[in-house]
Amino acid sequence: MSEENLNLQVGDKVTGTVVKIEDKHVLVDIGYKTEGIIPISELSNLHIETASEVVKEGDTLTLTIKKVDDDEVVLSKKAVDRELAWGDLEAKYQSGEVFDVQVKEVVKGGLVADVGVRGFIPASLVEAHFVDDFSSYQDQILSVKIVELDIEQNRVILSHRAVVEAEQSKQKTEILQTLEPGQIIEGTVQRITDFGVFVDLGGIDGLVHISQLSHDHVSNASEIVSEGDKLKVEVLSVDRDNERIALSRKKILPGPWANIDEKIKPGQVVEGTVKRLVNFGAFVEVLPSVEGLVHISQIANRHIGTPQEVLEVGQQVKVKVLDVNEAEERMSLSIREVEAEEEEKEFKQYQKDEDQSSFQFGDLIGDKLNKFKQ
Repeated sequence: MSEENLNLQVGDKVTGTVVKIEDKHVLVDIGYKTEGIIPISELSNLHIETASEVVKEGDTLTLTIKKVDDDEVVLSKKAVDRELAWGDLEAKYQSGEVFDVQVKEVVKGGLVADVGVRGFIPASLVEAHFVDDFSSYQDQILSVKIVELDIEQNRVILSHRAVVEAEQSKQKTEILQTLEPGQIIEGTVQRITDFGVFVDLGGIDGLVHISQLSHDHVSNASEIVSEGDKLKVEVLSVDRDNERIALSRKKILPGPWANIDEKIKPGQVVEGTVKRLVNFGAFVEVLPSVEGLVHISQIANRHIGTPQEVLEVGQQVKVKVLDVNEAEERMSLSIREVEAEEEEKEFKQYQKDEDQSSFQFGDLIGDKLNKFKQ
């Protein structure tokens, strides 16, 4: 061993400058006649194909001596990185710190990141949702936290999912605190079920019950919306303790009674469908979702005990509009007046026909008398 190398000991730390890079090793000037060599296996804690992936000529590196003999000094960058990394990682693990890493490899079962040592993100800890293909994560920067650390086993388990879920929880809390009944907000249709639609409000879902989708009857929510649709809704109620939000699409749509006085006016005769029969009368639908009441006294010209004596559900009837109240969504109708007007019309027509017949008969008699006189 040369005089210059007499003081070098395995395990010592030295500082050197990269003077040459080969595919599988790097030469470093450490101040001695013999240049130190860093094998590619000692450059990084991650798998690399070429030395140039990690260092470039002119870089100043802190290194650990791995081997010393007469002709060669073998150095390690990886050992120094690992030593420095473990102290930093231990502090991050204890504090629960969130920090950014770059994905260096996509491997079977997850992702590999450089944290000074090899950090592994299992597939189940990448996202809060299922991911089928991780290829797009190559070289991505992800925010992570350490969920498992074992220096003896050289094991570092990272989680991006934990960061995502913590952020979602924070957003959920913020949204729950700001929402109030009556608010109009926009969300995205997340899921469609038999009983309604779940809408993502930006971190928390609210439910639009199927009865709150439309003023008309809805059998299947998919008739109205599709997953991914943007939806404006009104907040009906907020249960902060149970994190439940009830929403309505129907409330922000123009109701069937909106501007009803422009569609139907008192005195007008319209056709409708008997929808319900009750003791005091019949409810008749005259426009989609607009029903008016025909009071039992307005059903027939004669006295009846129950509406069922004259009407049945589903029957088509003509009704006269007596009164319309948009604010209270009430309408008074009459079948009796329609029938009375039709009877009066028929009677007048009958009289007219009778008069016409008498007039023609008189003309006939007159003509005959005239002929007789002649």
